[in-house]
Amino acid sequence: MSKPDFLVHETKDTVGVVVVEGVEAGQQLSGWLMEIDETLSIQALDAIPLGHKIALGDIAAGDTITKYSHDIGKAVADIGKGRHVHVHNIKTKRW
Repeated sequence: MSKPDFLVHETKDTVGVVVVEGVEAGQQLSGWLMEIDETLSIQALDAIPLGHKIALGDIAAGDTITKYSHDIGKAVADIGKGRHVHVHNIKTKRW
């Protein structure tokens, strides 16, 4: 496999983390699902900065967001597969 555009640690993760600069809307991305050493493919529907998250599937408002097999918060809006996942559409469950 060539260098991945995003990483996913566990099969239960709902987001991947972009590990390259310059991801643009419409770009086809290649990812690596580390737990089972599998290559993933997804089309980015938004520009996504390095270190930010991409939705691996459709996420409904209120759903838990899982990254590195950890609950990192809940969606506060519907997030489509391939969309940018960040502070504008997820919030902590703490308050």
